[in-house]
Amino acid sequence: MQIICVDANRDERERTVAQCRTLPQAPEVLGFACAEDALRWLAHSRVDIALLEIDLPEQDGLALARTLEACRPELPVLFLTSRDDCAVEAFAAHAKGYLLKPASAGELKREIDYALSLRRFSPSPSGERAVVVRTFGEFDLYVDGERVAFARSKAKEILAYLVDRQGGSVRRGNLFAALWEDAEYDRPMQKQLDVMIRSLRMTLEKCGAARILEVKNGSLRVIPELFSCDMYRFMSGERSPMNPYRGEYMSSYSWASPTEAYLDRIIRQL
Repeated sequence: MQIICVDANRDERERTVAQCRTLPQAPEVLGFACAEDALRWLAHSRVDIALLEIDLPEQDGLALARTLEACRPELPVLFLTSRDDCAVEAFAAHAKGYLLKPASAGELKREIDYALSLRRFSPSPSGERAVVVRTFGEFDLYVDGERVAFARSKAKEILAYLVDRQGGSVRRGNLFAALWEDAEYDRPMQKQLDVMIRSLRMTLEKCGAARILEVKNGSLRVIPELFSCDMYRFMSGERSPMNPYRGEYMSSYSWASPTEAYLDRIIRQL
């Protein structure tokens, strides 16, 4: 395993590199003082985790994370920073973790383990692919650790809504009302919904995850037993750093706000 640490402060960078080298995976760890040097290395090298400070010269850590998201979307990015005011921006850039300095070796290990958990899943003995749904922050679907790209954003939103329903059946008319809000469910819009559902099914079939979706008798549902979901684990009582809720749930979708409010109440009661 290879980890890169990008931090302009030499002492802190060397401390992080030393901590990472104590991880059980015995990684190769490299430190860089600026985004340019890190990107130059990434252009010809495989990296498994990127640890970024936000305050960097020229291109800051948030901009670097967005660059990595565009050119290396499979690379998990963690922030290890002295800034306590940038968590929202960090997770908007699809960061997998956010630690404040000074972090202990144990804290660093937990965040790295969590980031790697999205990539560790392997096919089962039956040949089925491992399917993981991430709802905290932005909604994403992973199959065997790789993020799935959807041909249509509305098809992805349909899957997100069904995941939010936690396995409950949703009739097409109710699905349309939730996702298209005030639009009229007339014949043209029924056809448009059919197109989106067909696109979703094609995407799931292409990535080997078709089994998680059930379409029957005019209703749709996901089958929760067939995939791992951070929200489902949280609802079942898991509160480990490996499954953190940081106040954002499916942040792109307005219909997700009631569930987010419910998660917030759970946090306040802890």
